[in-house]
Amino acid sequence: MKNQRKGGYLISKIHQLSRRIFTRILKQSKLDKINSAQGRIMFPLWKEDGISIVKLTKETALTKSTLTSMLDRLEEAGYLQRVPCKTDRRKILIYLTDEGKKLQERYLGVSREMTDLFYEGFTSSEIDVFERYLERLLENLMKHQ
Repeated sequence: MKNQRKGGYLISKIHQLSRRIFTRILKQSKLDKINSAQGRIMFPLWKEDGISIVKLTKETALTKSTLTSMLDRLEEAGYLQRVPCKTDRRKILIYLTDEGKKLQERYLGVSREMTDLFYEGFTSSEIDVFERYLERLLENLMKHQ
């Protein structure tokens, strides 16, 4: 056990702790009607509104069943709507409502605050190197999904 790597353990602990802190900041910002997992769905929609569920599944790395239940809750909250595609009846497109669009600026502010907490004490070059390593880790894992 002396030389056992602990990257996975550290990533897990960071994920757990950062989620707890992010939830607290969302609540303090009066954004507690949306959680961090739902924000993961909103981000791609803020970049490109009206995307398919298939594309949203790829963007979020969520399974279709998980995504569907989360979309249900976001739709019930009035943040998005499902619209049948006019050119392909099999396809459902996800669009933000006005309420969903209004969330963007405030949610991104909380996200920036969280990023500042993550990188406190890091130089810009350290952040660049760290993020390249994270991208490599993600690529390694994506090969095995």
